[in-house]
Amino acid sequence: MPDCEGNTYVFFDTFIKTKKLALMKKNAILLVLAILMAFTAQAQKFRGLDNSPRDIAYFPDNFAHDRKGDDKVFAKVSYSRPFAKDREIFGKLVPYGKVSRTGADEATEITFYQDAKIAGKSVKAGTYSLFTIPNEKDWVIILNKDVDVWGAYKYKEAQDVLRVTVPVTSTSNDYAENFSIQFKSTGDKKGEMLMGWAKTLVAVPVSF
Repeated sequence: MPDCEGNTYVFFDTFIKTKKLALMKKNAILLVLAILMAFTAQAQKFRGLDNSPRDIAYFPDNFAHDRKGDDKVFAKVSYSRPFAKDREIFGKLVPYGKVSRTGADEATEITFYQDAKIAGKSVKAGTYSLFTIPNEKDWVIILNKDVDVWGAYKYKEAQDVLRVTVPVTSTSNDYAENFSIQFKSTGDKKGEMLMGWAKTLVAVPVSF
């Protein structure tokens, strides 16, 4: 006679093993899905926008947009453009007589693609932090070797490669809501780097 008890045992043993295997597979799939979902969720968490937009100023002006053929760029400035928001800027928000990052967030950086002169002083090709010391009647323009820095909190004068002083031009009719930098050509391979915010404007002579 057939061994019914043995067959029943084998049947239930196989059934239980099959169920366990199916459960293990299901758990493995759920674990993989959970990991993928966690990775996807993490990958989508981007940092929010900065309060001050980042911008680029070229010499020649608007170079990347207007570039033709073998045109060459002489300088590029990367900087943040904080808003005035009806605040008193120079002398209050930006104190007189103190080193400024020249904008907001990371210190402004300027790249010279060939040797240049800033207000008559020579500077080698390269990338520098562009710090300033605003005063009521003039600004001190500083090029510093320490780049990729936040603000002017760790500014080191020993890293300066150039300092020049330029006069301030104040205009009552023109008002710049955002801090702005733009190059203006004044001749062959020479021009002015204009920096303005609110009603204050400075022009820094540059040549190549």
